[in-house]
Amino acid sequence: MSMFSAFNVNASGMTAQRYRMDIISENLANASTTRTEDGTPYRRKVVTFAEKGSQTSFSRVLGNLSAGYTGNGVKVSGVYEDAETEMNMVYDPSHPDADENGYVTYPNVNIVTEMTNMIDASRAYEANATAFSASKSIALKGLELAQV
Repeated sequence: MSMFSAFNVNASGMTAQRYRMDIISENLANASTTRTEDGTPYRRKVVTFAEKGSQTSFSRVLGNLSAGYTGNGVKVSGVYEDAETEMNMVYDPSHPDADENGYVTYPNVNIVTEMTNMIDASRAYEANATAFSASKSIALKGLELAQV
């Protein structure tokens, strides 16, 4: 494991969590959007992560052999619309997007869930930042010992 591998792993985690917070912020900002460009209500978006994989067959084999000793970091594998959670139906016959029964379809964004996810992403970001700082301190201490 090289000295910079820990930096790369922690930096990838911080980048992924920052992107997750951006998507959560988008969900919160569109919690009341009843009509998007395509005419439908906004749908909540979910970020999925995956472990960074090796690209070549040799590095894949080498990575499998040393998988217990090193990490590759994390990457955003995709952003998907949440089709499982039902949309919120609110009775408001005066709303311009109300159907013939007077119900408006609001996005499937739950503010409490999004804020909980935001706290989770923020704490994960902080954990990666702390680990990055610890790796930096270890590397600096190693350099100090090498000068002696």
